[in-house]
Amino acid sequence: QVQLVESGGGLVQPGGSLRLSCAASVSIFSMNAVSWYRQALGKERELVAGISSGDSINYADSVKGRFTISRDIARKTVHLQMNNLKVEDTAVYYCKVSTLWGKGILVTVSP
Repeated sequence: QVQLVESGGGLVQPGGSLRLSCAASVSIFSMNAVSWYRQALGKERELVAGISSGDSINYADSVKGRFTISRDIARKTVHLQMNNLKVEDTAVYYCKVSTLWGKGILVTVSP
């Protein structure tokens, strides 16, 4: 069974950076679109960034210019580089491929 595991979350101050990783148990990233979502407490899950199998990339307006999604097919990993983090970026971040979701990882941005 294919599994997605997120890592790299944690506590950071506003203006700081974190790099999230999503590792797959099998090589699936080259053939499928991959997305990062997030869900803040009391809010609906929202799309943060996505990369298609053809390397087309899209970002939520709220993270454009600050977040970068990338794919390392050889290492079966997708990354989300998050710079200039804001308090409102605090959320559980999820990796998604097709209908498969990771369990999520918490990112907390706090002074």
